[in-house]
Amino acid sequence: MHGFEPCGEIRPPFTACACVKVLLDNNVPVGITKFLTGHDVVTAFERGWEELKNAVLLSEAEAAGFDVLITADQNIEHQQNLSGRRLAIVVLGSNSWPVVRTQEAEIAAAVNKAVAGTYQFIEMPPPPRPAPRGRKDGPQTPEF
Repeated sequence: MHGFEPCGEIRPPFTACACVKVLLDNNVPVGITKFLTGHDVVTAFERGWEELKNAVLLSEAEAAGFDVLITADQNIEHQQNLSGRRLAIVVLGSNSWPVVRTQEAEIAAAVNKAVAGTYQFIEMPPPPRPAPRGRKDGPQTPEF
C-alpha cells in the first residue's frame, strides 16, 4: 500500500495522495480556493491558459497533471467527449460568488471524492435578485 505524498511532488501512477491538483476554469470565482485547503489549486489564468477553451483546456490540464477541473460551463458534458479522460470534472450550477460561497461543503466534497474520468454537477440555487431601485419621491417611471 502506498502512503500519502505532499502536494507539489510528481506522483507516479497508482500512488495515493491526500492532495488533489485542481484547475479552476476562468468562469469560476477564485474565492473557491479558500474551500480547498490541503489541495494544490491553480487558476487557468495563473497558468496562462485564459484563452484556452473546451477540448484544448482539458488536454492541457491533463498533460500538466491536474486531477480535477472545476468549471461553471454547464454545457461541457454535451460539447466534449469526456470518456477516457484522466481528469475529473466538477461543474458548478452557478458562477455567481454570492451563490457559490454558500456551497463550500458541496464543492469540497466533490473535489475530495473526484475520480479520474468522472463528471459531477453541483446543483445551486439561482443568484439573489437585486432590490429594485426606485425613487422615493413619487411613482416610478421606466427609464429609457
